[in-house]
Amino acid sequence: MFGGLFIAACVAWRHGRASLALLRAAGLPGLAAAACSTLGTICLLHALHLTTVADVTIICATAPFVAAGIAWLWLRERPGRATLCAAGLALGGVLVMTGGAAGSGRVAGNALALGMTVLIAAMMVIIRHHRALPMLPAASLSAFACAALALPFADPFRVTLPEFLGLAAFGAVQFGLGLLLLTLGSRLLPGPRAALLGNVELPLAPLWVWLAFGSVPPEGIWIGGAIVALDLEAGERARRRDAAMAPPHPPASAPGVTPSAARKAAPKACALA
Repeated sequence: MFGGLFIAACVAWRHGRASLALLRAAGLPGLAAAACSTLGTICLLHALHLTTVADVTIICATAPFVAAGIAWLWLRERPGRATLCAAGLALGGVLVMTGGAAGSGRVAGNALALGMTVLIAAMMVIIRHHRALPMLPAASLSAFACAALALPFADPFRVTLPEFLGLAAFGAVQFGLGLLLLTLGSRLLPGPRAALLGNVELPLAPLWVWLAFGSVPPEGIWIGGAIVALDLEAGERARRRDAAMAPPHPPASAPGVTPSAARKAAPKACALA
């Protein structure tokens, strides 16, 4: 609920009275993205109750491969080899983090974690494919839908005031702000790369626990987290280097004009300008 209110407030602050029109403008793609986000969140919460955190973490780390598969099957987009290699190294780092704890969960929980991974990856691909549409209202709708589906199983009147304030902060910052940034980022990046960058949360989670509660993680957590972090940093550096070395695209030619003729005419056009 608080996550939906936070995103809705951001949309209202940015667009004012046009906010409802933006929700309608998102259309079926917006509803599909909202449905994927809602169902994926519910699957994650139930998976954490039914299986181990280690299993959920490893399954979540496969999101770049799942997003690449969805983008290839649906949009015929081939993922970059560098992205897939970086995703493989990140998955290896996650395996080091979880160590021997993986594989001790139950099938139902693992299936829910896999369902969550597929749904969130599909949401990223949908947002990327329809990046011209406003998707933040759909993200707010998905947060409200999660609250509505969970309401029959909740007992909100038993929550104390400190618990209420903690839930409000968690819903607005961790869930609401996170979903807002994920929605905005998915518009700007291909699905596999957005999912790969999302893996940065895996090594950061034990770091926050250590800083907040003084719980020192095992040595494997630090080693695996360092592998994931260094892998993502190296991948970003390689991507920026390749982008800087890539040749510029030739100027678009008018109908009936060949690209070679357009290139020859370009200096003359610049001189006339």
